[in-house]
Order: sequence, then C-alpha cells, then structure tokens
Amino acid sequence: MPAEFVLLALVVLTALAFDFTNGFHDTANAMATSIATKALTPKAAVSLSAILNLVGAFLSVEVAITVTNAVIRIQNADGTPRPELTADGGSPLLLILLAGLAGGILWNILTWLWGLPSSSSHALFGGLIGATIAGFGFDSVKWVGEGNHLDGVVGKVILPALLSPTIAIVVAFIGTKLVFWVTEGVNRHYQEAGFRWGQIGTASLLSLSHGTNDAQKTMGVITLGLLASGHWTDTHQVPLWVKLACALAIASGTYLGGWRIIRTMGKGLVEISSPQGMAAESASAAVILTSSQFGFPLSTTHVATGSILGSGLGRKGAEVRWGVAGRMGLAWLITLPAAALVGAAMWLVGHLVGGAAGGFVIAAIMIAAWLWMWLHSRKSHVSHHNVNDEWEPEPAPEPVPASTTGSEQ
Repeated sequence: MPAEFVLLALVVLTALAFDFTNGFHDTANAMATSIATKALTPKAAVSLSAILNLVGAFLSVEVAITVTNAVIRIQNADGTPRPELTADGGSPLLLILLAGLAGGILWNILTWLWGLPSSSSHALFGGLIGATIAGFGFDSVKWVGEGNHLDGVVGKVILPALLSPTIAIVVAFIGTKLVFWVTEGVNRHYQEAGFRWGQIGTASLLSLSHGTNDAQKTMGVITLGLLASGHWTDTHQVPLWVKLACALAIASGTYLGGWRIIRTMGKGLVEISSPQGMAAESASAAVILTSSQFGFPLSTTHVATGSILGSGLGRKGAEVRWGVAGRMGLAWLITLPAAALVGAAMWLVGHLVGGAAGGFVIAAIMIAAWLWMWLHSRKSHVSHHNVNDEWEPEPAPEPVPASTTGSEQ
C-alpha cells in the first residue's frame, strides 16, 4: 500500500478524532449557561446541542474554505502547486496536517483535563502552523494574503481572536442591562421561569451557529489533504462525504459532553441567572453567525466566555470570579504557541522515522498521551450528576507573618 495513501487515511481519521474532541470540548460554549440555570437538564442539553451541531455543519462552507486556503501556502504566486509540499503524492503536506492535528488534539485533551475552556480553533491552527514552520520554514505559512492582506492567518485568525471576545463582552453587557431594565419590577420567580424558556431558544441558536463554524475547520483540513494527494481539485468546495463525516464526529463529541469545562463556564466564572444566560447566549450566537458568514474561523470558546463575562458585568451585584477568568485568559494566550510547539515536535518525529511508519508513530504517541490524560481525569470525575454542584470558593491567601512586615520590634 503506497505511503501517501496510508498518510491520507491517518489524516482523515485524526481529523475526525480532532472534530470529536472539538465537540465535547466546546459543548460548554452553547449549553453551560442553560445547564447552570436549570433551563435544561444536563443530558437534554447535550442531546439538543448534538442535533443542532449536526444540522449547522451543513449550513455553510465559508469557514472550511478559509482553512483550506488561508493557513498553509500550498501554491506559488503564479497559482501553481508548490512541489516541495505536493511531491510523492502529497506526502510532505499530509505529514504536516497529521502532526498539526495531533498538536491540536493533545492541547484539547490537556485543557479539558484542567477544566479550562481554551480554543479548539487556535489549538488546531497552532498545531498546523508549528508543523509547517518545522517542515518548510516561516515563509510556508500564509501570514497575509497576496491580493487581500486579510486573507491569511493574521486577518482570518489573529484579528478575530482579539476582536471577537471584546465584541461579545460589550454585546452581552448591553443585552443584560436591557433585559434587567425591561423586566424591572417583575417578580423574580416569574422572571427566572420566563427566561429559562427563552434560554432554550437562544441555546439552540448558539448550538446551530457552533456547527456552522467549528465543524467547518476539520472539513477544511481533510479537503486540504485530498487536494495534496490529488483526490480533489476544487479549492472552493468540500466533498459531501467530508461534510457528513465531520458533522457526525462533532455531534458525537457534543453528545458525550465535556462536563469538566461545562462546570467551569457554568458555575466557576459567574453565578449566572436565567436573564443573564439568555443575554449571553444571544450575544454569542450573533457574533458567531456573523463571523461564519464572512468565513472567519474564530474561537467560539472566546466568544462564549466573553459573553458570560459581559453578562456578569451587566448585572448589578453579580460576582465575577476573576481568578478563574485569569487562568482562562492565560490558557488563551498560550494555546496557539503551545499547540505549535507540539505540532512541530510531532512533525520532527514523523520526519525522522519517515514515510507511513512516521505517521503511525505520531498516531501512537497521540493515543498514548490521550489515554494517560483520560485515566488521570478519573481521579476527579465530573459528570452530568455533579456538574451543577456549588463552586468551591478559592482559598484566601495566607496572612503574612508579622515578623516579616517589620511590625515586631
């Protein structure tokens, strides 16, 4: 069996595995607030989200086309394929894709283990960028577009990463202020009950929008692998079987439910009420759907977290746990470079071993690390049974001994 065919098969399987991790890693984005306010039971929430992620994956291909064309420079300035990437049936590019996907998966599982809602999108892009740089240098990454400077990584990935959470915070802040202003004087019981029904609708819209953005990224990676190996030629379309496979993978992961991250977003960041939850979900859905229409593969995690923060800031007297928010912000900052380092390391391993064997070694390392992290997670198990337990307050800093302050003479 030709080495390039084996590498292509490994890329497809690993891409679907990434899509699966993307699903359970990002379930929290759509459903954490609805679960926290008890608008939906945990199992009903993940079931509904899985169905709508599946549907949303078929509604657009703009983000998939961006991933196919805007990260790795697969063509020369004159539009001809780069021979160093497409030689031997596309094996060099396929190895880059496999290593990049491995980097994204390992970062997803690690942050899930920590209960941190980091960006699956940036984990994927970081892995691909790191593997590309390790294999063929900085110039092989499409940092900016030739005709339109916003077509490359800077315009399509980095700028949306900076702007989207800020926009989400502002929209959710204003939305929360309006919600409490409009319902001022309404009995708290009726207010909560009414907005819980509203949350079902907004959470559904958010799940649908998640499918239009996140499922597309893996479609773009598989399509890029098919282009490299000569099994597909259209850079502006995605094969139907790729759409179906990716939609099923992300829906399956969503149904599994990433309970550790759902708990952090639903209970750890802000003690959220139903009006806040509806405002946050509406803000997230609006930002994500708008970005999907323009082909921006933004981080739905950044958007959803920004919306939850905005809803906390918009409600008078609400508590925002800035310690948790700070840890999440740190994870955001290091996601892309950390995944890039793992992707580069995976490429070096695969390249040193060479051929199909290199691909199998990458897959073996990834599976072993995944298994270790899963076993480690069993020490502090989080499931739909305890996801809504009260958040334990962070320990107060220990007092400084008086002798170190100069108060004792």
